[in-house]
Amino acid sequence: MRHDRRRPYRALAAAAAAAALLLAAAQANSTPATAGTGPASPAGDVTLPPAHAGFDYQIGGPYAPPEGVGVVSRDHSAQPAEGLYNICYVNAFQTQPGAADSWDSDLLLRDASGEVVYDAEWEGEAFLDLRTAGKRERIAERVGAWIDSCAAKGFQAVEPDNFDSYQRSAGLLTAAQAQDLVHRLSDRAHARGLAIGQKNTAELAGAREANGLDFAVAEECGEWDECDSYLRAFGDRVFVIEYTADGLADACAGWGDRLSIVRRDLDVRTPAEDGYVRETC
Repeated sequence: MRHDRRRPYRALAAAAAAAALLLAAAQANSTPATAGTGPASPAGDVTLPPAHAGFDYQIGGPYAPPEGVGVVSRDHSAQPAEGLYNICYVNAFQTQPGAADSWDSDLLLRDASGEVVYDAEWEGEAFLDLRTAGKRERIAERVGAWIDSCAAKGFQAVEPDNFDSYQRSAGLLTAAQAQDLVHRLSDRAHARGLAIGQKNTAELAGAREANGLDFAVAEECGEWDECDSYLRAFGDRVFVIEYTADGLADACAGWGDRLSIVRRDLDVRTPAEDGYVRETC
């Protein structure tokens, strides 16, 4: 199990972000990518997460939710928390640490020399190869099986992690490819009665309708002053995780009256482990 911190890739140019939004529009059958004040109704019989609810981020291991928590995110290998709104975490765009061999070899991203490309930010995590529609379909089918299991267990939503991995792929992957995969996962989630959240990637928040996304899970948007980008696109259904005291203070000061905000320790430990941190506004 790993936790996915918001990476410090703050140098995206405005032109690149604008190009990514245009790619999103083209990818979604020429549907314009527009920033709204809140999510449109998702397909099928889907329950959206409650807005501005108490939130806990438990992807490092499940435990009894603290008092006042109404929404919990847990790994797809765990069981949902009884009586709460549960978001199911899946690593959708790259492998878990050391798990590259569990994937078909041709689905691992390779450079010009044929070497598997690993995420420099997370040891042992290989990028998945999104460069053809056929490969994206096969990746979506495998991740889709995890989504199916989330639904069978009783989760109400899913958060596919590493949507932003194209930014760290040394130009081998594109925003359009990432959005095509997330749209496939959105279709799968909605068909199973699950809402689906955008994980990070503030640059593409304005394309949430084209990408079929219903809410957002944003790491360190207070730290990096990005929460407004998610708020404009997803309304109050934004679940914020901060990892520093300053980040929590900034998030709470700017958006504490509207968004669901929690500070966790960087390794997302359980209360039984040394170093566990959980604070709210």
